Amino acid sequence: MKNFDELIQIVQKNPQKRKVVVVAAHDEHTLEGINRAYENGIIMPVLIGDKTRIQSIIKKEGFSFLEAEIIDIKDDMEAAWLAVEMVHKRKAEFIMKGKIQTADLLKQVVNTEHGVKESEVLSHVGVFEVPGFHKLIVITDGGMVPYPDLQQKVKITENAVSVLKKLGYETPKVAVLTATETVNPKFRESVDAADLKKMNQEGTLKGCIVEGPISYDLMISKEAAKIKGYESPVTEDTDILLTPDMTTGNILAKSLIYSAGARMAGIIVGAKVPIVLVSRGASSEEKYFSIVLAAAASE
Repeated sequence: MKNFDELIQIVQKNPQKRKVVVVAAHDEHTLEGINRAYENGIIMPVLIGDKTRIQSIIKKEGFSFLEAEIIDIKDDMEAAWLAVEMVHKRKAEFIMKGKIQTADLLKQVVNTEHGVKESEVLSHVGVFEVPGFHKLIVITDGGMVPYPDLQQKVKITENAVSVLKKLGYETPKVAVLTATETVNPKFRESVDAADLKKMNQEGTLKGCIVEGPISYDLMISKEAAKIKGYESPVTEDTDILLTPDMTTGNILAKSLIYSAGARMAGIIVGAKVPIVLVSRGASSEEKYFSIVLAAAASE
């Protein structure tokens, strides 16, 4: 998939609009993204929050989703609980965070008795359209797991692969990023990368092609790989970048956005449904692309 326009077209071909439940929906920027996705025929929203404030924003901004269901709940935790309940009852196909603390929403998602956590690990999947690169690329995990161990990296990889499978990818290519392309016992991430590649070759980590350890330059450039004598099907054709930790993923993502002009969509995966959980400082375009991604990745 080359860009977000292709992703949007794929989602729009589905005659069934995806139903999104928005938690604490009384937020202008969130509703702006919802309105754009609604007008483009992608979603049907259910808005949970302060009904008076929601209606005021809709009227003020002239948003067009007038027939959307609005559920008047002012308590954030109660709103999050109801969103999770709607997922259980198949009344929503993904969740979006509005004006609620991330921790409060995720408490309900991972609740052992009532939640919708499905994988052992919730992880962030960021999809990037990078100028100069020939296709969309995923960075994971830049927002959920601070210092993943080997087994967590397996789950993070599986989560990202599952998203791309739902977008139509047959065998996503995964680059396990490290500082260099060699295994060094002093750097645990390089050992983990080699272990992940071995697990993939042995069939334990399935549905993808894993390369690692591999440095960013060898991943992004066949010319750099040729100079170093590094051969891999992943070079210059990567679908997923698995970063060694959350800090690295976060810095890489922001570098691409603010220094290279990349455009981004991001969702949380590992629950029964995707969760759109972007920062309040995110652009309305990022919110919109994230809604599109969640709609594409939902069942």
